[in-house]
Amino acid sequence: MKTVLQRVTRAQVRVDGAVVGEIGRGLLALCAIEKGDGPADVRVTADKLVSLRCFPGATPMDRSVLEVGGAVLLVSQFTIAGTLKKGRRPGFDPAAPPDEARALYEQLAAAIRGLGVAVETGRFAAHMEVELVNDGPVTLLLFTQGGSVVH
Repeated sequence: MKTVLQRVTRAQVRVDGAVVGEIGRGLLALCAIEKGDGPADVRVTADKLVSLRCFPGATPMDRSVLEVGGAVLLVSQFTIAGTLKKGRRPGFDPAAPPDEARALYEQLAAAIRGLGVAVETGRFAAHMEVELVNDGPVTLLLFTQGGSVVH
């Protein structure tokens, strides 16, 4: 599972001009589910998202989204699983099949909620417009494989 995390002061996602998910202070999480990802990746990603110390407190990176009362805007973005190794067009072979990816994406949203953080989502497989104000800017990469953080 590959997730791009951006600390935001606000973020929203629109589908066909209508807002389908919106948060104030928190994390925008752009997430790609890859072949081989499973429940262990969901657990590790949810735990890391909720506990990651990337908000200012006594130091610039001192508090988690849970500690600051923030929220997560979770957006499925299979293109993060893309590879640029061959040719001029990205390849998406590493991405999980849509039905499998949707199930894990929904499990991830539920797992984050279960850890006490409010979650808004985009619409799976829709063409979305994502608007955000990156705070810092702070952008981090979280990659898991087999239930372990690999990046």
